[in-house]
Amino acid sequence: MSVKITYFAHWTTVDNEKHISSGWSDAPLSDLWIQQSKDLQKQINLADFAVVFCSDAQRSVHSATLAFENIVPMIQDPRLRECNYWTLNGTSSDIVEPLQEANFDTKFPEGESYEDVKARIADFLDYIKKNYDGKHIAIVWHKAPQFAIEVLVHKKSWEQALAEDWRKKKAWQPGWEYILE
Repeated sequence: MSVKITYFAHWTTVDNEKHISSGWSDAPLSDLWIQQSKDLQKQINLADFAVVFCSDAQRSVHSATLAFENIVPMIQDPRLRECNYWTLNGTSSDIVEPLQEANFDTKFPEGESYEDVKARIADFLDYIKKNYDGKHIAIVWHKAPQFAIEVLVHKKSWEQALAEDWRKKKAWQPGWEYILE
């Protein structure tokens, strides 16, 4: 059997609009979230999911709550957090993003590397496989965890995952599908 995962990006934050990489700092959702929540509810049958997981960052929790509340159970999991840029949390994306793309196994100053994020996501995926086999689950999370699942499930290199990032192509969609076998 397998687990079907649908990934949803958290709604747009004030930091997103200002081109800031939040990391582990928490940015409130921007005014755009209302429309994004309504759009998702029109495009996806949210009742198809057994559960929705989200990181414990408020932008992820609020996004999951707005879309899924009273429809399916919601579980917060800190393993789904964005990469911890530590001293660079809340810094301009013009500074953070080149560092993301240059060093996948080098930690941000006092923070994590993308390989650290991948280890968290691998642990989470093991948990999902053991506890949700045969189910369809939703996950509301961040950019680095999505890159990690691309590497782990689709067997992409870090370079390939970043090069094919929907954010760079401005190709948002209502969800991304993954099959965990």
